[in-house]
Amino acid sequence: MNILLDMFLTFAKVGVMTFGGGYAMLPILQREVVDNKGWATEEELMDYFAIGQCTPGVIAVNTATFIGKKYKGIIGGIMTTLGVVFPSLVIISLLAGVIEEFSHIVWVQHAFGGIRICVCVLICNAVVKLYKKAVVDKWSVAIFLAVAAGSYFLDLSPVVFVVIAALMGIGLQVRKGGKS
Repeated sequence: MNILLDMFLTFAKVGVMTFGGGYAMLPILQREVVDNKGWATEEELMDYFAIGQCTPGVIAVNTATFIGKKYKGIIGGIMTTLGVVFPSLVIISLLAGVIEEFSHIVWVQHAFGGIRICVCVLICNAVVKLYKKAVVDKWSVAIFLAVAAGSYFLDLSPVVFVVIAALMGIGLQVRKGGKS
């Protein structure tokens, strides 16, 4: 099969199977991109998540674009981006015409309540997986706790926390005598 079509279909599968936004896609992306296709390593995928979070746009779309670009250049980035957003565009277009007519029905409201709970679990699973890979020593624990406390107590843009964490990471590496 043409690799570009395979990339589009893989990311369309990720897009159609995901409810709850970009964070809920993280476990599915990890399984498809790292385990099934080998288009990125777990470390690369974590980097893409991090960059995708602090750049404008949706994390899942940004991550898809990074993976496609890395694997097959600009056309790969375009195909993966189209693949991940296409199912949402179709589903939203179909639902937009009928949602108002059914949203007042109690079982529909309960279904959405159940979906919200499921999305919370999927996001928690993604956070646990990312935590296990990213927080690996006392210094990464310190950065984690500093950012967690700061984001809880301070009303700052996430970009500020990303920049501070990046500077802390650089500072710790320099202090350890790592590469400049």
